[in-house]
Amino acid sequence: MSAIKFTKLAMTALRSNFTQLKRPYKLTFSITYLCQSRCQMCNIWTIKPKGELSLDEIKEFARKNNYFKWIELSGGEPFLRSDIVEIVRAFKESCKSLYVLTMPTNSLCNRDMELAKMEEILMMGIPRVVVTISLDGYRELHDRIRGIPGNFDKAIAMFKGLQELKKRYKNLDMVFGYTMTRFNQGQLEKTYDEVKRLVPEITHNTFHINVGALSDIYYSNSGTGESILADRAVLAQEIAGFISKREKTVGDVALIERAFLRNLVKYVKTGEMPMRGRSLDASLFMDSYGNVYPSIMWGRKVGSIRDTQYSLEPIWHNEEARAVRALIKEGKEPKCWTACEAYQTLVGNVRSLF
Repeated sequence: MSAIKFTKLAMTALRSNFTQLKRPYKLTFSITYLCQSRCQMCNIWTIKPKGELSLDEIKEFARKNNYFKWIELSGGEPFLRSDIVEIVRAFKESCKSLYVLTMPTNSLCNRDMELAKMEEILMMGIPRVVVTISLDGYRELHDRIRGIPGNFDKAIAMFKGLQELKKRYKNLDMVFGYTMTRFNQGQLEKTYDEVKRLVPEITHNTFHINVGALSDIYYSNSGTGESILADRAVLAQEIAGFISKREKTVGDVALIERAFLRNLVKYVKTGEMPMRGRSLDASLFMDSYGNVYPSIMWGRKVGSIRDTQYSLEPIWHNEEARAVRALIKEGKEPKCWTACEAYQTLVGNVRSLF
C-alpha cells in the first residue's frame, strides 16, 4: 500500500512538469498561531488568535478535499492544539492517497504528552511521518534566539524521545530544523558539534537548513523594517561548507534535499528565485482561520474555505487564483526559497534534481 501511495505522489509530481494540475497534491496548513516561543526572527508568538478553525470545520474540509498526498501541519506550535491527533486522523481517513505528513515542533510542550500523541499518529499507518525539531544554535545561542531558557535541552530530549519511537515505528523520521539568520551567522558548525556530543548518532544530514524570511501571514514579521538575513556572501559560504560534509545517501528525499540545498546557495547569493514556483498549482498555504494563500510568503488572499462551505474547488478556479498564476508565470512572485514550497517546485522542474 505504501508503494502505491508513493507511486501516486510521484506520478502527480511528474505530471506537474508538463501541465497545470487540476488540484494541488500538497497542503501546508497552519493549524494554530499559538506559540510559546519568543523568537527574535518571528513574531507569531505576539498573535492572540481567536476564531481559528474548529475540529469539526477541519473534518469537513478534509472530507470535501480528499485528494492531498502530502500534508504539512504547521503553526505556531502545532502540538498546542489538544486535538492534533484528531486533526491528523481526519486527513488520514479522508485522503486515501496520503503518503507524507510533516510537522515542526519547538519542543516546549510537555515531552511525554507530545511523544504520546506522536505515537498515536504513527499508529495510523501514514507511510512517512517527518518531525522537524527547531534548533537554531548551541545551548546558549538557541535559548537566546528562541527567548526561552532551557529550550535547547528540551529540543535534544525531544529528539532522543523520537529516536526511541523510531525503533518501533519505521515510518518516522526526524531532523533538526536550523533557520539561518543574522542572529546565528557563522555558528552552524559549532551548533552541530555540540549536538553531536549529546547525540553521537547524528550526521550532517540530520540538520535541515532554511534561511530566515519575512512574511506577514506566516511569521508576522514583515513590518519590522529590519532584515533578519545574515550577510549574503558569508551565509552562502557557510551553507556550502556544511553541504560539503553531508553524506551522499540515496533515495527520493535525499535527492530532493541535495537539490534544495544547492539552490539555496544560489538563492542566498543572488536573492533571486532559482526557478519558477509551483504555488497554486502543486500546493497552497491555508492559515488557521481557513484563509487560502499561494504560499507561506505571499500574503495575497485568494479565498476562504468558510465562504465556500469548506470546498477548495471554487477558490482554486476563481479569478484571483488565475491572476496569481499569471504573475507566477511572469516571475513576479515573492522571492523566497523555503522547503515549504521548494520541494514541490523542484519536482515540478525535474531536471533541476540532477
